[in-house]
Amino acid sequence: MQRLIFLLLLSLCCCSPALAQNSAYEAYIQKYRHMAIDQMRRYKIPASITLAQGLLESNAGRSVLATEANNHFGIKVGGSWNGPYIVRSDDRPDDRFRKYRSAAESYEDHSLFLLRPRYSALFRLPITDYVGWAHGLKAAGYATNPAYPQLLINIIHNYQLAQYDAKAYEPTAKKYRKQQMLERARLCNDVVYIVAQEGETFATMAKALGIRERHLRRYNEVDGDYVLRAGQRVFLGKKKTHAERSLRRSYYTVRPGDSMHGIAQQLGIRMACLYKWNKLPNDYRPSEGDRLKLK
Repeated sequence: MQRLIFLLLLSLCCCSPALAQNSAYEAYIQKYRHMAIDQMRRYKIPASITLAQGLLESNAGRSVLATEANNHFGIKVGGSWNGPYIVRSDDRPDDRFRKYRSAAESYEDHSLFLLRPRYSALFRLPITDYVGWAHGLKAAGYATNPAYPQLLINIIHNYQLAQYDAKAYEPTAKKYRKQQMLERARLCNDVVYIVAQEGETFATMAKALGIRERHLRRYNEVDGDYVLRAGQRVFLGKKKTHAERSLRRSYYTVRPGDSMHGIAQQLGIRMACLYKWNKLPNDYRPSEGDRLKLK
């Protein structure tokens, strides 16, 4: 009898690490699945992939990056990031990782990170093709671990995360139109924009996206009388108060037909900043060959 009890206790001790991990993973999925689904609907990134990456990169929210920096995806500073960061050893002993105010901010930044051109091929895959996404992320350089795709796939299989990808297909025409429009989303200076097509207006785009028209006009710095034209960029959030890192401390040379609004839209910068950096009067109109300082 004593031997039986001993063997039972030994069995429980051996299983406890796996049970603890399962519990932590399940808790993480319950906490963040709605966030992953929301990102999927807005940016067409499979929720299963987002959750699997979050689980793997943050050790189900228990890593130092997750607990101290709300960084659930191991995203390093790089690019145009000018926010706070923490230093941790990774590929190098002094790698800098982005620090966020919340997990929601980390999830949003992860989606924007994947909108970069290097990952564009992934968005041509069906949203239910998590296997293709897993291998595509590795091929595009998201991770250096050769086993990265299989690790993601195993997590998706073990925790049945593919079920959340099905929620991308909403039955209503309104949500279908929004999904179609977001498939056209691109990134400029870390702000999402959509290029207007023939016949689209601020009103129709705002309705399809579920955004108030006045907010959309404010993001793009136009008044209520401004008429949108095909080919123009429509930003879905506030433009930046700084230039993209690669353009800072450089100059923009004005070309024929340029306007201050057009330049600001092209660079994803607020017009007021262009006027301020160059100490220009409010009635300034750019002329061909003028050079505008970027900060």
